[in-house]
Amino acid sequence: MRTTRLHLPALKTHHIKLAAALLCAVAAGDVLAQAATRPAAPAAKPGAAAPAAAPAPAAAAAAKPSTGFLPPASSDAKVIDSVYVIVNDEVITKREVDLRVAEITQQARASQAQLPDADTLRRQVVESMITQRAQIQLAKEMGVRVDDTTLDRAIGRIAEGQKMSVQEMRNQIEKEGLTFAAFREQIRNEIMTQRLVEHEVDSKLQVSEAEIDTYLAAEKAAAADRVEMDLAQILVRIPENASPEQIAARKARADEVARQLRTGADFGKMAATYSDAPDALKGGAIGWREPERLPTVFSTELRKLKAGQVTPVVRTNVGFHILKLIDVRPLKSAAQQAEQAVVEQTHARHIMMKVTPAMNEDEVRKRLLDFKAKIEAKQANFEDIARQSSQDSYASKGGDMGWLFPGDTVPELEEAMKTLKPGEISGVVKSQFGFHIVQVIERKSEDVSKEKERSAARQVLTERKRGEALEDWSRQIRDRAYVEFREDK
Repeated sequence: MRTTRLHLPALKTHHIKLAAALLCAVAAGDVLAQAATRPAAPAAKPGAAAPAAAPAPAAAAAAKPSTGFLPPASSDAKVIDSVYVIVNDEVITKREVDLRVAEITQQARASQAQLPDADTLRRQVVESMITQRAQIQLAKEMGVRVDDTTLDRAIGRIAEGQKMSVQEMRNQIEKEGLTFAAFREQIRNEIMTQRLVEHEVDSKLQVSEAEIDTYLAAEKAAAADRVEMDLAQILVRIPENASPEQIAARKARADEVARQLRTGADFGKMAATYSDAPDALKGGAIGWREPERLPTVFSTELRKLKAGQVTPVVRTNVGFHILKLIDVRPLKSAAQQAEQAVVEQTHARHIMMKVTPAMNEDEVRKRLLDFKAKIEAKQANFEDIARQSSQDSYASKGGDMGWLFPGDTVPELEEAMKTLKPGEISGVVKSQFGFHIVQVIERKSEDVSKEKERSAARQVLTERKRGEALEDWSRQIRDRAYVEFREDK
């Protein structure tokens, strides 16, 4: 379950890290992969992310006239919250922003991460909230829903992943100042966003067999030089349809960052202060990437560097980038990783019966054991009994399930088959479907390295395309949203 990421390092702030465990590929995406030079973003597709006409400020301000921002009218009424930003027809309140800033600050202190000054941090947080809100709005418009049952299961998996019960996780979350109801809505929104991305981005990605062939040929030719690079970045973003003056101003900002880096400024601090990328608040850290998965304009510059060095300012249609090469390590090719991909397959057949009002469990077990005894005594044929008595879709095939890879059948049958030699019949096995006896006919080992190699190549190419598509889509959603700031930041 192609994981924006919430980059949240410290377990101390559990509710943040727990959400990240579920949503590692949902938010704004990988800015590096998105930045390859490509044509301007296409117009919105009908019925999808079409921009709403920008409401007049007065109308927008009145979008939610009774949302509880003011107490009941009285002579000594005081403002208890206020509209901070209008995003289309919804508001982000000052309290929401304050809480999010506090969460980020607490997380940074726990992990001893550097943060920019208060104004810059607030700007980064607000921009992230605007993008997320616009995506959630689009998800709702398109009918994406997450019911309570699905949400409960997701929260259960998060708690399980943290090796605690849901109640223990709830206690920890509330101890750190977030209500469990708010946490549930955060997770609901993240699942909605993930589903939206799957529909709007992932479902449209295609990798052809010819692209895989080309990739594998290039990979094998360069096998001796394959490495992974640990990277960080600073992005000064260019707004969509920016004027020449805006582009020049953004370039000047990037050049100033590069100048400060050359004079010894800390890269993490500069990223947190100046970068417009989703990873800004974690010092621009991106993690390990293969150069082949990066836009050529990046990989070309990075190959010139030694560990610890930074690139000059690199221009893409997303903006101006400065990349830091933190470290380099060798990387095995997909072919090398697939060398030992030999899998044992089992050819098996079974007879399955279910408990019915006319036959209880003991009677079902006794009948299957009778079948086994007759087959082993050569008094009956396995296929004939299966056709007459098995109660599943394999009955017409004499119980033959064909060649099975590990994981192709239920665990109970798989475990039983492991103990059998070809020709042997198991005792009665109970599964979620009923009661079985299973016979192993033969076994063979198959080398699936070529299939695995192509699968790995397809994944690389899909991830590369996904990064570009996700950033482009996310930027369009943000730029098409009507945004009005109602308070001085």
